[in-house]
Amino acid sequence: MRVENIIKNKKQFLDLLLLADEQEDMIDKYLSDGDLFALYDDDLKSVCVVVHINNNTCELKNIATYEEYQGQGYGRALINFISNLYKEDYQTMLVGTGKVPEILSFYESCGFKKSHRVKNFFTDNYHHPIFEGDIQLVDMIYLKKDL
Repeated sequence: MRVENIIKNKKQFLDLLLLADEQEDMIDKYLSDGDLFALYDDDLKSVCVVVHINNNTCELKNIATYEEYQGQGYGRALINFISNLYKEDYQTMLVGTGKVPEILSFYESCGFKKSHRVKNFFTDNYHHPIFEGDIQLVDMIYLKKDL
């Protein structure tokens, strides 16, 4: 398994990024300034984007694993990699997601704890209703992890 920091042509990973954030103009808001990492195990399995928030905090804005490889530890490996990488420069990492029990428990199993909520984030910022399975996403639930 290897992780690469992608500097150029970040949009080549758009198909995978769209699995976690299905509106391209929302991805465009953070992709150019964010650090994009791609995890390979023979072929591409997962990607993530991390952005600078302030001198103490960074945010995991997007993490996605191809569906056929989900549940095999690739997302967790990528979170461990970026947590170790960013602990030199930041004290805290944030991640925001919808109120989906499986996703929240995944982040909590990676060391994140619930932090705060942004009311109506998904309904205010996306062109159409966003669903994860049969759950409509409304509020953004933020979790944080001490690095």
